Amino acid sequence: MDERFQYPTYLIRKKILKLFGGVFHIFGPSGDVVLYSKMKAFKLKEDIRLYTGEDMQEELLVISARKVFDISAIYDVVDSETGEKVGSLQRKGMRSILKDEWHILDTSDRQVGTIVEDSMVMALIRRFVTNLIPQTYHGEIGGKRVLTFKQNSNPFVTKLNLDFNEDTDGLLDRRLGIAAGVLLCAIEGKQG
Repeated sequence: MDERFQYPTYLIRKKILKLFGGVFHIFGPSGDVVLYSKMKAFKLKEDIRLYTGEDMQEELLVISARKVFDISAIYDVVDSETGEKVGSLQRKGMRSILKDEWHILDTSDRQVGTIVEDSMVMALIRRFVTNLIPQTYHGEIGGKRVLTFKQNSNPFVTKLNLDFNEDTDGLLDRRLGIAAGVLLCAIEGKQG
């Protein structure tokens, strides 16, 4: 597996002042850009590709929605180099209206874990009072924490800190965790 997917922490930053589509820079722990994504605007079906850099010459990962519109959309994550499916992420549509929840699926679409927003009270305040309160998500597999996402408090720049340090048993493929972070910035970020 590419070394870019082996770091314990990442920072996912969504470019500001981008009116259509989305641009994501993913930084490793040393502050260097390790992955880059530029989403096309006005796509009916989400199709996000992660590259080694802004030149977009080497594609490493594809995150694609199965359907055009689905409130409980499933996003397949595929390794571009091998063509193998890494797993999938499913947004729990009705549950996510009040509090964001995603299911982590294995390569056979069996649920193996969840990624959930920190608290119902905070989620409701963010949705109905102010979106200035940063979100925190926790991911678990088999009752063990495998990742934490923490959003920054800047309302103008979307930054999501991704931490895999609690996954001491290596339960989650980091490519799937990074894909989840990009989806949280791209999909959940639209509802604020």
